Amino acid sequence: MINIVLFQIEIPQNLGNIIRTMMAFECNLSIIGKLKFSLDEKSFKRAKMDYATEFPIKFYKDFEEFYQSVPEDSEIYYISRYADRCYSEADFTNKHKDYYLIFGRESTGLPLEILQKNFSRCLRIPMTMNARSLNLANSVAIVTSEVLRQQNFNNLSTKEAIKGENYIMNKKF
Repeated sequence: MINIVLFQIEIPQNLGNIIRTMMAFECNLSIIGKLKFSLDEKSFKRAKMDYATEFPIKFYKDFEEFYQSVPEDSEIYYISRYADRCYSEADFTNKHKDYYLIFGRESTGLPLEILQKNFSRCLRIPMTMNARSLNLANSVAIVTSEVLRQQNFNNLSTKEAIKGENYIMNKKF
């Protein structure tokens, strides 16, 4: 199972977009630390839309509490611009393993002490040298998509299921 973990997320629209992505990809979502906004905020509700009215989110007060909840045979990865290894170099092919992908807050990322202790498990998204970072919701989608690609999209629909497989070709103008 793919588990996305967000550390002290600060922007409600990012959380809303991440929830929509997690729903579409059938992934779990956890948050470590306090939110910098209310889940009742209009911008959060607009971003998640009706896709996630009851989407379950696990909350942890700190990393220690989070680590205690992770099964022993799981793999944890930390996504950071400071990593030496690209996210696509990690092996996510085992569909039966629990993968935890941890993303830092928008303003400062993950705490340096967490990155230092786990540097061999840190992954980065390649980008131009002039870019400081990518949007958090986009970063979550990029890395999660790679895990799913390596797992042959793990039971997700690869054909149009709602309007029908040949919708474009059958549509009359």
